[in-house]
Amino acid sequence: MHSLAILYPIFALAFWTSLVLLQIPIARFRAGARREIRVDDFKYGESASVPPYVSIPNRNYMNLLEVPVLFYVVCLLSFVTGGASPVMLIVAWAYVALRMVHSLIHLSYNNVMHRLVAFASSNLLLIALWVLAALQMMASAPQA
Repeated sequence: MHSLAILYPIFALAFWTSLVLLQIPIARFRAGARREIRVDDFKYGESASVPPYVSIPNRNYMNLLEVPVLFYVVCLLSFVTGGASPVMLIVAWAYVALRMVHSLIHLSYNNVMHRLVAFASSNLLLIALWVLAALQMMASAPQA
């Protein structure tokens, strides 16, 4: 069954990533207007003089482009093979929710331990998604 439902969490996380991306120019323009940064502060990435409130959205955005790539792959793999089970769909949505919680913590009060719990929990769910996908593929593989 090629259920489109497993694609919805992909769209949700991609949309969330886009919203975080929008925070980068907002923070940079705000800091530029306050003369807290210079254009050369970004010549080779971000210099040490860039205020944390300017660099955190960029760091969170990069974080949303790192490990979640594996989420996109496993969801697409499950869609293509028709192996997206209802359990996988629940785990996928929980993963997206935890990534959003991680971002909200990071972009607001930024408690490292709270971020760690959300980040580690989302990674455990990602591992579970891969295990579920592998089990589904093994169960549906033709017997030789």
